[in-house]
Amino acid sequence: MNPPKTDARRRHDPEVRGFASDNYAGAHPEVLAALAVANGGHQVAYGEDVYTENLQQIIRGHFGSTAEAFPVFNGTGANVVALQAVTDRWGAVICAESAHINVDEGGAPERMGGLKLLTVPTPDGKLTPELIDRQAYGWDDEHRAMPQVVSITQSTELGTLYTPDEIRAICEHAHAHGMKVHLDGSRIANAAASLNMPMRAFTNAVGVDILSLGGTKNGALFGEAVVVINQDAVSHMKHLRKLSMQLASKMRFVSVQLEALLAKDLWLRNARHANEMAQRLAEGVRSVHGVEILYPVQANGIFAKLPNEVSERLQQRFRFYFWDEAAGVVRWMCAYDTTEDDVDRFLAALKEEMAR
Repeated sequence: MNPPKTDARRRHDPEVRGFASDNYAGAHPEVLAALAVANGGHQVAYGEDVYTENLQQIIRGHFGSTAEAFPVFNGTGANVVALQAVTDRWGAVICAESAHINVDEGGAPERMGGLKLLTVPTPDGKLTPELIDRQAYGWDDEHRAMPQVVSITQSTELGTLYTPDEIRAICEHAHAHGMKVHLDGSRIANAAASLNMPMRAFTNAVGVDILSLGGTKNGALFGEAVVVINQDAVSHMKHLRKLSMQLASKMRFVSVQLEALLAKDLWLRNARHANEMAQRLAEGVRSVHGVEILYPVQANGIFAKLPNEVSERLQQRFRFYFWDEAAGVVRWMCAYDTTEDDVDRFLAALKEEMAR
């Protein structure tokens, strides 16, 4: 059979890559191939398909025998569903002030999830038991939203990493107060690659109850998953996913992407490459006088401070975002498809603009 004809035409240059976000990258060819394999014929809708069933075995291999995956459309949806699953209507979530759920989700956890975020300033995007205690109080005070969950991000919004021991300390501290622990893992693969350890080493092995598992930033076309590790910590996940408009009818096309990433080592290969490109970029940036890297480069992101006029000129040549324009801070992200040539061309442009 000849392939169907289409009127679609390429409207962009596939050789152009920037440093704005790992979301800018396209889908990995192996993920696209998996989607083609899953296409055709009929499969039961709403998650009762063979691809979603097989995904459960893969997830348990990564996160332990009690783990269960609930595929969703996107990262915000994963976080909102996961946090609802571990809070009551009067519940609150303690998180870093810089957390994605607080800064970049349009108020969705509070407006759509109906919960309160209790934020804590951190120097590096990471919570500690001591920082958690700034908000961990007032459980019997009906005038205060009840702290019920601690949410951490791995890797953090500032590109830093928690060690397994740090997450274990957080889990033990939270559990001692009767709170649960959620991990936002939109870039969990980058963390595992940098730490050189399996994802289980800093999730189920150290006490995390529930996590949001990222796919889009690591080569998927779309789709993430809520992974329930502690079954006793949640209730009515299926109903919450549907209520939150995150139940895909053709779920096989979400599940098969996660299967393609996680069944073997594609997730790790993609993350390692993105991290390596970030290290290459950081090494080059450190040699440019007048540019300061603000945080340890531990995953695939770099946060740097330089004159705004330089950043604005550089943005005409490469896409990237200001993180804090008033302070002159920018963010540069590398993706699974960032090349050494991309990095070197960006560094050359940065040096040219700094010299002007």
